[in-house]
Amino acid sequence: MKSLLQYTSVIVLLFTAVSCGEDFVTVPIEDRPSLDNYYNTEADVMAATATLYGFPWFDFNDKFFWAAGEELAGNLYHTWDQEGQFFYFSYNEGNTHIANGWVGLYRVVSYANAIINDMPVFAEGKIEASVITEAIAEARFVRGMAFYLLSEFFGEVPIVENSTDLVVSNDIFLPKNTRASVFEFVRRDLTFAAENLPASSEPGRVTEWSAKGLLAKLYLTMAQFYLNSDASASAGYFTQAKDLAADVIDNSGLSLMDSYADLFKIEHNNNPESLFAMQWMSGAYSIGNSRQANWARSTIITGNTEAWGGGKCMTVDFLDATLEADRRLPSIYMSNGDFYPEINRANGGYVYKIINRDPEDENQVLETPSPTLTNLKKFIVGSAEDNEGKVTTGQAVAINQYLLRLADVYLIYVEATMGANNSTSDAKSLELLNAIRRRAGLQPRASVSWEQLLWERRMEFALESMYWFDLKRYYYRSPANMVQMMSAQKRDFFYFRDNSNTAADENTVEGYIMTESSVGGTISFREENINLPVPAAEQLANPLLAPEEPAVEYDFK
Repeated sequence: MKSLLQYTSVIVLLFTAVSCGEDFVTVPIEDRPSLDNYYNTEADVMAATATLYGFPWFDFNDKFFWAAGEELAGNLYHTWDQEGQFFYFSYNEGNTHIANGWVGLYRVVSYANAIINDMPVFAEGKIEASVITEAIAEARFVRGMAFYLLSEFFGEVPIVENSTDLVVSNDIFLPKNTRASVFEFVRRDLTFAAENLPASSEPGRVTEWSAKGLLAKLYLTMAQFYLNSDASASAGYFTQAKDLAADVIDNSGLSLMDSYADLFKIEHNNNPESLFAMQWMSGAYSIGNSRQANWARSTIITGNTEAWGGGKCMTVDFLDATLEADRRLPSIYMSNGDFYPEINRANGGYVYKIINRDPEDENQVLETPSPTLTNLKKFIVGSAEDNEGKVTTGQAVAINQYLLRLADVYLIYVEATMGANNSTSDAKSLELLNAIRRRAGLQPRASVSWEQLLWERRMEFALESMYWFDLKRYYYRSPANMVQMMSAQKRDFFYFRDNSNTAADENTVEGYIMTESSVGGTISFREENINLPVPAAEQLANPLLAPEEPAVEYDFK
């Protein structure tokens, strides 16, 4: 397991936090003082925990998170190379992005472990115990999140609790641990975090409410996972998820943002709806959010050469599921005629056109049609000039990447209240659901079914890489129905220009003809696709990670 643990050198790699308005971000320092001389003040500990929010997450977030969270789920149309393998369910253990996702999440684990296990040794006696405990809680929250993601993407994974001990003992060939073990490990981390984190902290840092919100999501996942094998345990987990979500909703003082669009603007980083988000900054590769570089349609939007999203768009399956009245749609994807005053401000804003031609030379095409005549908008913020310099080359945009927000907790409450039933008319559930719908400009529901709730989550969190986790819970709940739904998705449908004499204008959907790929527009989903494979390099380094090797229960100390 050498490659998995190669990042444990973090125990001697110290970082410092620098302020940027009210946010905190991280940058590496040049000199590396010994740990013996470093942890002398509370500020030193805060600087160490600040590293948990940015750089370690980069490899996970750069391509894997959206390829697995959105392409695999059937929201994002993108067919190119190894990224496109998620779209076609054709990936294997050799996929580069799967390897980056695995290594990236274990890097996060290593950074958290360095604080949990090594920091107290050097800080004890110099720093108040309460400060040390709070820092450990912060790191255990982050480690819990990383293992939650690892388990939901990969299934059975090795638990790495103390990176330093493993390296010192040379015990690096760890087996996979069972899902039950990983669930319990995450539960312990998040419970500790919930009990020891403060109710409030500086913007961007996790709190008691972050931990309770994620713990509610864990219990919800466990409830669905055990629904068909242990109904009694499942019922208890639904109740715990509901109670924790209610605690966050009723007592945190947090609230939904009035404007859905504002959630995805740099000036609203760490807003009252954000419970946990990766904290990114501009300046250099790997410390900024690369989402805009990967998703933006053109240089007209970004103001630099980093715009590789011209061919990325929403699937026809997603577009068919939308409602015209939904106010969220222009904040999720761009479609013909949408206007964005915050982009290209110097020229009066940006108007999306299916084909954008140079007004001074109509033969010069500035922006070409995407396969579904849409392009991605969420996390696309515009140029440096549009954002007070917080967009730089090196794929570095200072826009946070959500991993948990309050709207998610609202819908966790609804799903937990529904439990094993197929619908609910519970008053509080409908109040929460309809608050989200009201912000979206949609009419309230008088009841909600499981399928409707899945739709609500798909729309609310589109392009936030959350839908795959919702589909996983659907699979736990009803494997056959989930597989059937995925296999029926209209994934590989696209448009081409109607060249007939009677064709409508090129900047209307009517001017194009929709077709499906040569192998068909639907793609069969197989049950073995439900978990991603352990990367080939990891299996080669550690034979215990091979598919035929059994997972074992973790020995909790």
